[in-house]
Amino acid sequence: MDSRVSTTRLRVRGYHLDGYGHVNNARYLEFLEEGRWGYFDDRPGLARRLMGGELAFVAVNLNIDYRQAAVAGDDLEILTRLSAVGGRSARMSQEIRRVRDGALVSAATLTFVLLDVAANQAVPIEGEIRELLEPLVME
Repeated sequence: MDSRVSTTRLRVRGYHLDGYGHVNNARYLEFLEEGRWGYFDDRPGLARRLMGGELAFVAVNLNIDYRQAAVAGDDLEILTRLSAVGGRSARMSQEIRRVRDGALVSAATLTFVLLDVAANQAVPIEGEIRELLEPLVME
């Protein structure tokens, strides 16, 4: 696996399910967020810079495609990568795959900005931060 991709595993539990016995659609938001936390856990220097107090990583758009149902007992992998860096925003792409057969359960694209906490404004992605992010981009 490419080192620019982070993998987070989890097992579907009963409390993740809806009345039909499938993972509730809102739970996928939590699964994807867990994958993003795993991405930054794998890159502690980047995490300190992007979430160290001066700046905040702020999601501004999330698109999810639901492909297959996941059910209790399924082991899932959340694959997370940085897919684009623009002037004021960047994108992460994520996939949730069922481990036993590799089936794509869900795919998502998250757009984020970096917020100057004191000014409460998005800042341009430039300088040191851009230098940290650009090598991680995997289209």
